[in-house]
Amino acid sequence: MNTFVNPLPGVPDVESPFFDELFAQKGAPDSVLRVAKQLREKGFAIIDFPDPEFDARAERIKAKFHERFDFDHWRDELWHKNDGLRIQDAWESDEDVQAIAANPGILDLLSQLYGRRAIPFQTLNFPVGTQQPIHNDAIHFSCVPERFMCGVWLALEDIDGSNGALEYYPGSHKFPTYVNEHMGACSSTQLKPTAHYVQYLNLWQKLIQTAGIAPETFHAKKGQALIWASNLLHGGSKQTDPARTRWSQVTHYYFENCVYYTPVVSDPAFGRIHYREIKDAATGIVQPNIYSGVEVNRTTIERGMSSAIGEHARPTAPAGFDPVGYLRLNPDVAAAGVDAVDHYLEHGVFEGRKWA
Repeated sequence: MNTFVNPLPGVPDVESPFFDELFAQKGAPDSVLRVAKQLREKGFAIIDFPDPEFDARAERIKAKFHERFDFDHWRDELWHKNDGLRIQDAWESDEDVQAIAANPGILDLLSQLYGRRAIPFQTLNFPVGTQQPIHNDAIHFSCVPERFMCGVWLALEDIDGSNGALEYYPGSHKFPTYVNEHMGACSSTQLKPTAHYVQYLNLWQKLIQTAGIAPETFHAKKGQALIWASNLLHGGSKQTDPARTRWSQVTHYYFENCVYYTPVVSDPAFGRIHYREIKDAATGIVQPNIYSGVEVNRTTIERGMSSAIGEHARPTAPAGFDPVGYLRLNPDVAAAGVDAVDHYLEHGVFEGRKWA
């Protein structure tokens, strides 16, 4: 019997034109094939999270992180602005968040779907609805070759129409991956590198309208998870009842032997590539950037990160910001050993973190 040799190893198996041959060769069980076909056709698949300790983990996460959020400020101000609350990369300080991100069943499933080892590299824990506008992840978390990235959204409690359900557009993952050059945007010349982000928001709405795709909403039961492709258009619906919580965890996954970067702030024509040096949440080990089997060296990465055409003004922390107090109020940040000001400007301000 001849073994099928994949002529396109740089395309995720689940999106490959040789899908049938690849999954037949794997001998994938029906449970995996069902998920693969849903992800291929719709851009997402719903599963029950494979962890016998899930209920206990979910309750511990909610109890631990509840006091770290300023719910009053969110209900009084942020909710009206359609903002949410979140903690990024709690996997670095919390065993339960890390165990969910590095769940062996999920890692095995994703690795079968994409044909490369899955690498959990970022977690986001939400106590309320994100209320995010429709977007895709590909402009934030891309790679070479492209599309070797996905997300897993997990409900830590029941979620319905009033506490901010997830919304997505089936089939939108099949759109091309449009980045800065398609928009006529050059982030390197802008005072704020993401100033053109609104162009993406407008584009995605126009693509949906042109394709005539209707949205679907995921009313999840506690313990259900949704796997979505990097290019799937999705967002958080309005949380109509701000008195409720909507606890969930998102884990973003890359796959091995890729170059990881952020397209929205990259301009490759000028040599500006915002590389990502990701850390595997399963092992804590930083992953190399690999291009066609060759590791990208440190000099190339540093040159790509620093080659902006214009000087960008660095944002500053608010008046009265106390780094020591910020670390005291956010012990997970202190435990991670990162700079308080850097963390607040890059993450804390968007997560609604307390700093005073």
